[in-house]
Amino acid sequence: KPYEFSPILESNDFLVIEDFHPISQGHLLIITKRHVESFFKTTEEEKIALLKGIEQAKVLIEKKLGPDGYNIGINDGEAAGQTINHLHIHLIPRYKGDSQDPRGGIRWIFPDKAPYLKNNE
Repeated sequence: KPYEFSPILESNDFLVIEDFHPISQGHLLIITKRHVESFFKTTEEEKIALLKGIEQAKVLIEKKLGPDGYNIGINDGEAAGQTINHLHIHLIPRYKGDSQDPRGGIRWIFPDKAPYLKNNE
């Protein structure tokens, strides 16, 4: 069954929705309107529009929640964990204390490689 959603923001090239399985409060998705599976198959105009979408989504999150940081991510391809075959960008607000040690950020997709700093540098 397809997900039902109402866009929070919309332009000619993208829409922004709340993530159906949020990692943190305020987790949003920036989605291309044109059906395309990979970021690398988007046009220059779409890439620019998606970056604007990230900025606009951030403004909404800032006003409502005031997070301390962000993770921005794309799962591009099955090997990268893409389960929805339509390009979308995750904008994940981060808050002080939401992780015991947030260093390494997206490196945690491989937990044994995430702690790259030695002796708590």
